[in-house]
Amino acid sequence: MIRYIRWCAYFCAALLLALLVNVARVQVWESAAYGANPANKRPAVARYAEPRGDILVEGRPVTGSRDSGQLLRYERTYLDGPLYAPVTGYSSQTYGTSFVERAEDRILSGADPGLSVFPLWYELSRGRPAGGNAATTLRAAAQRAAYTGLAGKRGAVAALEPATGRILALVSSPSYDPGTLSGTGAAVKAAWARLNADPARPMLNRALRETYPPGSTFKIVTAAAALDAGVVTDVDAPTRTPDPYPLPGTRTLLPNAGTGCEDASMAEAVQWSCNTVMAKIGVQVGLRRMVEAARRFGFNDAGLRVPSWVSRSNFDTDMSQDQLALSSIGQFNTTATPLQMAMVAAAVADGGELRAPYLVDRTTRGDGGPVRRAVPRRLGRAMSPATALRLQELMVKVVEDGTGRNAAIRGAVVGGKTGTAQHGVGNAGTPYAWFIGWARAGDAPLPGVAVAVVVEDASAVRGGVSGNGAAAPIARAVMQAALSGARPSA
Repeated sequence: MIRYIRWCAYFCAALLLALLVNVARVQVWESAAYGANPANKRPAVARYAEPRGDILVEGRPVTGSRDSGQLLRYERTYLDGPLYAPVTGYSSQTYGTSFVERAEDRILSGADPGLSVFPLWYELSRGRPAGGNAATTLRAAAQRAAYTGLAGKRGAVAALEPATGRILALVSSPSYDPGTLSGTGAAVKAAWARLNADPARPMLNRALRETYPPGSTFKIVTAAAALDAGVVTDVDAPTRTPDPYPLPGTRTLLPNAGTGCEDASMAEAVQWSCNTVMAKIGVQVGLRRMVEAARRFGFNDAGLRVPSWVSRSNFDTDMSQDQLALSSIGQFNTTATPLQMAMVAAAVADGGELRAPYLVDRTTRGDGGPVRRAVPRRLGRAMSPATALRLQELMVKVVEDGTGRNAAIRGAVVGGKTGTAQHGVGNAGTPYAWFIGWARAGDAPLPGVAVAVVVEDASAVRGGVSGNGAAAPIARAVMQAALSGARPSA
């Protein structure tokens, strides 16, 4: 009898051991898979059990949390939602997160180990500390000036601090209220469907994700390439360019929008936006050197993050001579995001240095204790200091006595470049109005802001669309606001 009892005990011990092994398998090896199972509601319940941390503009929160009383307890709220939507994105219990809400989700949701002095304790207890905050680089006045200037028209504004790469304004229009997507239920689903079906695409971040033909604003890149390559040594020398200019290898004649471009110098071509002269100069620079110059400014880089990803701006690497001529004046397949063109203006303003743009200055714990701080980063040299200085002079002429007079600011030195980019089959689409530029306060040693504005309002009268008429006044307001609120970089 004792023998059978012993065998029964062995069998029970084996069952217990198998149970312990299975528990360890579930709790250790397969816990991640079970946690990620869509049927498991515990992670979502835990995620929304506490208020989410805030996104800050100049130290003030532009987000909040609301107790819904539901199973997923706290929903996201937004202050001036449409104004800051291209920056914050949305945090939705139904559709996830976007932009800063996504890029800094671990900080905002409390999942980042840097939020706790004892992160291992939260790992063992399966809890999480209170959500932290993400402080942006935005200037509230510049952001509002950009939003007000666009006034609901389709377009975008990006403004940078040239010396650091801090993004001072980032606006996409038309915009939307991300708060309508925060919770769950039929109202949220209806808002999502309505926004995605809207032909104006309000959820598209045109400043970061849309690329446009940059038109004549790209002539700054072409001019930099010509000066650095030694193709142009005297910006005031005649270029012996006919008007119209025959595109190389074709019978197509490239015209100018205005008069006085025949045999114009490069300085006059920038000042009065002569297509013929800059197209010819681009051909003289050559494909290889034009591609390299565009790359130095940030074109063809698919890895830019601010921290959200940015669409790749394009300059073709394999073109015929006639295509190169068109590409050199921002046409053909040349495309750019507004942020990219703000980087072009910032590189000129910063003596040829190209800085990495960034949107989050620092992250903190809920009590304000630091977690991480952004460090300005250099991407490379876009042009020589001498070339940058010469381009600054040319861009100042554009604003003082050229095509960009509407960007002038009393008491400040302003440089700019206008552009009117054609698009569509046979250029039948309404042109995009561009302005890129920079401004330096009269008593400041260096420019404090660089900006790019694009307006694509389809309701505009074709003949009335111009960089000076539609985009330059917006740029002026943004630069003025940025200079008025300027403060030393920390």
